[in-house]
Amino acid sequence: MKPIRLTVIALGLCWVLSAAAQTGTSGSVDQYIQSEMQRQHIPGLALLVARDGKIIQVQGYGLSNVELQVPVKPETVFQSGSMGKQFTATGVMMLVEEGKIALDDPISKYFKDSPPSWNEVTIRELLSHTAGFTDYPKNFDFRRDYTEAQLLKIVEGIPLAYPPGTKWSYSNLGYLTLGVLIHRVTGKFYGDFLQERIFQPLGMSTTRIISEADIVPNRSAGYRLVKGALKNQEWVSPTLNTTADGALYFSVLDLAKWDAALYTEKLLKRSSLDEMWTVTKLKNGKPNSGSYGFGWEILRKNGRRVVDHGGSWQGFRTHISRYVDDKLTVVVLTNLAEADPDKITDHVASMYLAQ
Repeated sequence: MKPIRLTVIALGLCWVLSAAAQTGTSGSVDQYIQSEMQRQHIPGLALLVARDGKIIQVQGYGLSNVELQVPVKPETVFQSGSMGKQFTATGVMMLVEEGKIALDDPISKYFKDSPPSWNEVTIRELLSHTAGFTDYPKNFDFRRDYTEAQLLKIVEGIPLAYPPGTKWSYSNLGYLTLGVLIHRVTGKFYGDFLQERIFQPLGMSTTRIISEADIVPNRSAGYRLVKGALKNQEWVSPTLNTTADGALYFSVLDLAKWDAALYTEKLLKRSSLDEMWTVTKLKNGKPNSGSYGFGWEILRKNGRRVVDHGGSWQGFRTHISRYVDDKLTVVVLTNLAEADPDKITDHVASMYLAQ
């Protein structure tokens, strides 16, 4: 049997929830996205465009499941990848506001048996990827189930790559550790904490920790390209779909609720949000080279100030861009490991900014 190839996928399928989808800009966006999906060989994509916390375009394109020929809808659930870090960071900042932790606390305060080098690492540095933590080691077995304690032991056994606060280096293990920190401070698994404090209060009904065992309505399948042929996502152990570095399900409809909440103080004080959206400084007083705050990158795109973040995990690529001064947000969720949603969010934003 020949492998399924993307050239046979009907990319033109779309579901529209917004009256704005009939406007000229939305029509041009549709044409651009369908063309870009074909060029990038993306099976399925969900788009959200919101202005000042209100949806102006929400749409699905292509297929969420190629084998069953199921179209993407606004309700379709994708995996977050590292877009999930902004929720972990928000959870940490909630604990800061409540006085349960402090940004400049050494993390050894909460990890009593940690290596001596952790005495110099602060929560602020973990949030901003300036702690000296690295990423999963080359010999890490992504198909093995680990307990939280076992994962923490692995992280503790990896020497810091540089003195904390002196450099910037993206670290998934740093955010994994923040999830364990939330657990230790609250007594709740970080995913349960986020559910109680963020997802449920905002009515984000599809957002949750990944589970391949549970029945999840509207769940999309993840894909990758192998020599031009479409293949299913690679499998990882259930444990590694529960860590705080980016293991969530969500839909663009839920992300519209998240975006709207960020214009308010429903979750955090404005001062806390502003701190998350400010590039942290190194010990030498210079901004970190990653232009990173807490769970967000702070950039300039299309000549505007943007806070954004991407994600990549198990056959999914995602991106959110919030043009904070223009009050414009664009989210693109895709189900292909090789997709470039960042390019699509930038282009769609430029089309709306040109109105």
